[in-house]
Amino acid sequence: MVSVRNQSKNVCVIGAGPSGLVAARELRKEGHSVVVLEQNHDVGGQWLYEPNVEAEDPLGRNKFLKVHSSLYDSLRLISPREIMGFTDFPFLVKKGRDTRRFPGHKELFLYLRDFCDWFGLREMIRFNTRVEYVGMLDSDAIGKDLKWVVRTKEKKTEKVVEEVFDAVVVASGHYSQPTLPSIKGMDAWKRKQMHSHIYRVSEPYRNEFQQVVVVVGNSLSGQDISMELVEVAKEVHLSSKSLTITEGLSKVLSKHENLHLRPQIESLHEDGRVLFVDGTWVIADSILYCTGYTYTFPFLDTKGIVVVDDGRVGPLYEHTFPPSLAPSLSFIGIPRKIIGFPFFESQAKWISQLLSGKRTLPSWDDMMQSIKDFYHSREVAGIPKHNTHDIGEFEYCDKYGDHVEFPHLEEWRKQLCVSALVNADVNLETYRDSWDDHELLQEALQSPHFTQLGTEANTM
Repeated sequence: MVSVRNQSKNVCVIGAGPSGLVAARELRKEGHSVVVLEQNHDVGGQWLYEPNVEAEDPLGRNKFLKVHSSLYDSLRLISPREIMGFTDFPFLVKKGRDTRRFPGHKELFLYLRDFCDWFGLREMIRFNTRVEYVGMLDSDAIGKDLKWVVRTKEKKTEKVVEEVFDAVVVASGHYSQPTLPSIKGMDAWKRKQMHSHIYRVSEPYRNEFQQVVVVVGNSLSGQDISMELVEVAKEVHLSSKSLTITEGLSKVLSKHENLHLRPQIESLHEDGRVLFVDGTWVIADSILYCTGYTYTFPFLDTKGIVVVDDGRVGPLYEHTFPPSLAPSLSFIGIPRKIIGFPFFESQAKWISQLLSGKRTLPSWDDMMQSIKDFYHSREVAGIPKHNTHDIGEFEYCDKYGDHVEFPHLEEWRKQLCVSALVNADVNLETYRDSWDDHELLQEALQSPHFTQLGTEANTM
């Protein structure tokens, strides 16, 4: 629903990654007063590479992690750059930078820095500021005029500041807190175990140390890291829930004699043995868990209204709004398996317009019913709870955008996304450098999205 009221709110955004930056821009555009709290020294969030990981627990078991970014040094984008930009700020090729279609992570960080500077967002950001606590000023005000207490600590001086805001937007990312499997003997296994959250380079696994490595998890990062380790380690054993694999991974396995596909791990033994469920075993020097991440908001106290249960953040209406606390509390960037940046932008617009009074949410009952119906549809489809926020369909993103008359994803953007996924399935090692979607690429580069800034998009 649309209304004409225009209220300016005092809003706190937590995180200066992609979702936090676009939130800040949209909130300011809508007339709100905005403070962005960022624990690191620069923008980028997950895309701000942190090579120094020695202070972090190898399995990432701390409540407040010391390292936010999970990027490894060699990481390249899994999507082509053309589909990744915000709607009014294309991810252009720039002279003297990484011009590849699937560039390294630094190029996306530089894009986000450019976005921040182009729209003058830096003045709203407090860097090196860790959010310690976010809670309701008066929990009796739920459903009325809710305000939020935000307590922060300045990293260098350890100065603690407490402030009150009309609204809080949580944009703190979800690729930092490791998910770990539960394996018999895991705590007693004395050799090297770590989560890919703190994996950076392959050098420690080099063959002169005769390293036998077990990589747990056949995710994209598990495959990527295995392909990197196989060049330096004595043996790499990729342990996967399913032994049904893509043509691309099959090609990689047949190419490398020291790369082996294994089933799930049954147990770990003190003599270094890793026993698999099919009865086979290896003696390993290292286990690297590429087992994904979970949502965590260690600073957030909602009196149990918003909880994380087995990877499901809820209850959230449209993955964004807790019905009892919205719109004064909202989340940006929870959904996965989407074209992220445009979606975050549509979320930011909706939140900004709700806070200004330009739009209103459905009733609490209607929102709760919508959430209940959504959970039921996932259950019927056999989708596990921990995949609640995996969207995987363009239609949902378009429908979401309709709440604020946000433009639907362009056809070329959808097709380039699918084309890259199909190519990766078949050509895992080469899809980032060899593709056959040239016509689509030209269509993208000639579209209004790429020509809007008056800068010619470079062709490859």
